[in-house]
Order: sequence, then structure tokens, then C-alpha cells
Amino acid sequence: MPIYEYACQACGFEKEHLQKMSDAPITNCPACGSDNYVKKVSAAGFQLKGTGWYVTDFRNKQAPQPSSKSTPESGKETAATATANTAPATSNAASTASSSG
Repeated sequence: MPIYEYACQACGFEKEHLQKMSDAPITNCPACGSDNYVKKVSAAGFQLKGTGWYVTDFRNKQAPQPSSKSTPESGKETAATATANTAPATSNAASTASSSG
């Protein structure tokens, strides 16, 4: 059952009430007896965290295992990568200096 927060607008009394969702709202303040006892809007008392679960989580556990193919080492550079890393960078400093004069 959800917990609802109530506040009295006449005396300022606040209290949480455990009620069914189908129950009628409480209108009389337990402290002063006023009819200005209203339900407050508040955040939910729980949070859903994580990725959840999917239909594929409980499928056949005997799926084929990935093959252990040899992969190239990630530390080695290819010729194209080495050339791109050593290419001289062009500078726009000379062109901006002459045009700002």
C-alpha cells in the first residue's frame, strides 16, 4: 500500500498515512479537526535502477562460444597510421599575421 503525505492548511500539521489506492482521501485534520486537510504531491519512495532485464536474458544458455581467433596486437602501428602521425602540420599563424595589419 502506498504512503500518502497530508498537510493541514489551517494549522500546518503534517502526517503520512498508509492507505489503499482505492481509499477516499482523508479530509479532516487529526490535530485540529479542520476540513482543510489536503494530500500533498511528493516523490515516490522507490527508484528503479540498473538496466533491467530483457527477454534475451533467459534464452538458451548453450549459445555457440566465440572462436578464439588470433587478433593483431593493438600496440603496433600500421604504415598509414605512422605516416599520418608524422605528417607536418600547416600553420595559419603567418597568414593571420599578414592579414591583420
